[in-house]
Amino acid sequence: MDFTGDGWTAEAADESAGVPARRERLVVVGNGMAGCRAIEELLARDAGRYQVTIFGAEPRVNYNRIMLSPVLAGEKSFDDIVINGHDWYRDNGIELIAGDPVAAIDRVGRTVTSRAGRTVAYDRLLIATGSDPFIIPVPGKDLPGVISFRDMNDVDAMLAAADKGGDAVVIGGGLLGLEAAHGLSLRGMKVTVLHLMSTLMERQLDEAAGWLLKSALEARGQTILTGADTAEIVGTDAVEGVRLKDGRTIPASLVVMAVGIRPNVALARDCGLEVGRGIKVDDHMVTSDPAILAVGECVEHDGQVYGLVAPLWEMCRALADGLTGKPTGYRGSVTSTKLKVSGIDVFSAGDFAGGDGAEDIVLRDASRGVYKRVVVKDDRIVGAVLYGDTADGSWYFDLLKKREDISDLRDFLIFGQAYASGGGQADPKAAVAALSDDAEICGCNGVSKGQVVACIEGGACSLDAVRAGCKASASCGSCTGLVENLLAITLGDAVEAGPKTLCKCTSFGHDDVRREIVAQAMKSIPEVMQKLHWSTPDGCSSCRPALNYYLLCAWPGEYQDDQQSRFVNERMHANIQKDGTYSVVPRMWGGLTNPRELRAIADVVEKYNAPMVKVTGGQRLDIFGIRKEDLPAVWADLNAAGMVSGHAYGKSLRTVKTCVGSEWCRFGTQDSTGLGVKIERMSWGSWMPHKFKIAVSGCPRNCAEATIKDFGVVCVDSGYELHVGGNGGIKVRATDLLCKVATEQEALDYCAAFIQLYREEARYLERTAPWIERIGLDYIKSRIVEDDEGRRALTERFLHSQRFSQDDPWAERAAGQAREQHAHMAAFKPIREEELA
Repeated sequence: MDFTGDGWTAEAADESAGVPARRERLVVVGNGMAGCRAIEELLARDAGRYQVTIFGAEPRVNYNRIMLSPVLAGEKSFDDIVINGHDWYRDNGIELIAGDPVAAIDRVGRTVTSRAGRTVAYDRLLIATGSDPFIIPVPGKDLPGVISFRDMNDVDAMLAAADKGGDAVVIGGGLLGLEAAHGLSLRGMKVTVLHLMSTLMERQLDEAAGWLLKSALEARGQTILTGADTAEIVGTDAVEGVRLKDGRTIPASLVVMAVGIRPNVALARDCGLEVGRGIKVDDHMVTSDPAILAVGECVEHDGQVYGLVAPLWEMCRALADGLTGKPTGYRGSVTSTKLKVSGIDVFSAGDFAGGDGAEDIVLRDASRGVYKRVVVKDDRIVGAVLYGDTADGSWYFDLLKKREDISDLRDFLIFGQAYASGGGQADPKAAVAALSDDAEICGCNGVSKGQVVACIEGGACSLDAVRAGCKASASCGSCTGLVENLLAITLGDAVEAGPKTLCKCTSFGHDDVRREIVAQAMKSIPEVMQKLHWSTPDGCSSCRPALNYYLLCAWPGEYQDDQQSRFVNERMHANIQKDGTYSVVPRMWGGLTNPRELRAIADVVEKYNAPMVKVTGGQRLDIFGIRKEDLPAVWADLNAAGMVSGHAYGKSLRTVKTCVGSEWCRFGTQDSTGLGVKIERMSWGSWMPHKFKIAVSGCPRNCAEATIKDFGVVCVDSGYELHVGGNGGIKVRATDLLCKVATEQEALDYCAAFIQLYREEARYLERTAPWIERIGLDYIKSRIVEDDEGRRALTERFLHSQRFSQDDPWAERAAGQAREQHAHMAAFKPIREEELA
């Protein structure tokens, strides 16, 4: 292409006459990802060269269409996916005509006319009209309730339908259809996916990976029907269901048609441009008219049309090079695919159909749900399919695009980059350093290695800063390791350490995990591990108890407690001692007891030969030396006397210690015993990040030692002083004064609010003392003392959670629940020789 030919030179400026040059007029038809990306590339090369006008069919600014799925799933909002806001158009002098699509092109007069009648002249015209969804021509396709999945209007329609609940049918088991099904399922609809072919995503996955994907989606509650041929969409005034050609009818109040896309070539065809499957363009994205270019999904280049974002970026770069007089040319694209369904990792690239001379290298790990297949031909990778573990997808794709000779790596190729580069001993940083700048690091957000490095060199010195700067690692987190290595390579010792991770099984910290559990409505440990890409199949002794606590705190009444993720004391509801026996501590409300309880404890001690009874520091009686198999009987006897578990074994509310207060003490100012009993009845059974102790003292003499408890009340003549953050353990810490209140009810409410704030925000195994020293007393006061509405909300959430936790675990065990945990282990003895004779 001669870029200095007809229509490609700027109008000459008559500088000698003092007349400024008129910038060339570039009109863009299409305000989507391709059109705007082309302008971004153009601005980066020569910002002042063109006077740009952009027509958009939608009444919106430029947004990331591939992120519609997270919007539908509720993981992002529209604002989160805006690429260029109004300020971008304004700052770059671009006129945006939104909501008024171009209706006609006059190639002779070099003008475009919009549907509203606006006519704009151009020197260069760029067509970026994208593609249209394909609607299968079956009866009922025009019924209300039948929609496509292409833009924000479609998302809004699906969200409105999901609000009403009911059944949804998604026709099409390709990438787009599965993402739509996932989003609708998360929105509460009962979803059935109909797919004509026998394997989901058959263009991206082979049969094995397709089966794994189908199984995973079915496990999430979706119904997947493959080989399902739609006969008609039934309904009278609106869609009511889908009838298949085999006679089955699937009920539906919403039908999403996601069976494919077609290049939008109507404008180009109407104005006489050469059109095949798409608008035909050369290597510089120039159409059959030298003054008109085209880019994106609407074009056909070298017989190929593309529906993925990576080719689009490459086209835009070539186009911008040509428009600025430095043509480089587009040579076609090799594409890869990644499914954007949280918790399901799927990656494919290249040609994996096999064929003559092609060899498969396959790894299956059924227990982990991992499947990898690399297709090699002539010692070069020609295709790859990864399911369950896609961490090496970028590396395989890079090798594929560069056509690297992999003969030296072949023996370890399937095990991933680290092993193939050095038998598992290689430095992973060196492997990342070897990736090209255009290697994809974050598939979720389409961020390349070069963009991550640019972000780091632009001042991002931590993982969080990179996530905020270029969005790499900000979605599913599977590329976190790659980003961390790039930080280390680029900055060396200057990398700022982020929050400590929960354990070695994950790159997420405690706070990140808690936030994601709520944001993604995760309600089981396997779900958390899957969605947050745990590096171990079942976690470890550090993360499982923490996850169990975070889940039950976030979803009281909805999360099923996982006993196997508790420490032995919590599993057995008793404290294991050094000789293997257990100690049992029944609850004594506020430290009070009576003859019946004392008699029951004495009977238990005699009946089960307990060698010792000890008065604890929390005013309870601790019965030592109980055998594991006797525990249910002990609890039954104590239950019969009205006593319940004291939770002395758990990360939970232990005791509420009291003094005798105004009823008996000469110095007592308030009924500290009565208040202590009320607080304990309110808070018993509550699980905490760590053990939690409360005390109520009747006067400032503080006989209950309230100022070294997690929450302490010191009664004074005018009311109640509330103290927080005390610790009498290895490192003694006196409490901080939170505030003073006037009534018992206020003391109860503030206590509940403080407990709930600690429950919701402290990290597992973090007691209140280090928690407060970490976040500061001022923050506690701002949430509980200064924010009346927030305090009431915390109190209500705590009381709500207590509805599900104040069941006596002893009673359940005494009734026979989990009796196998108390079975006496079989005794093994050697067989004597005479018995063998």
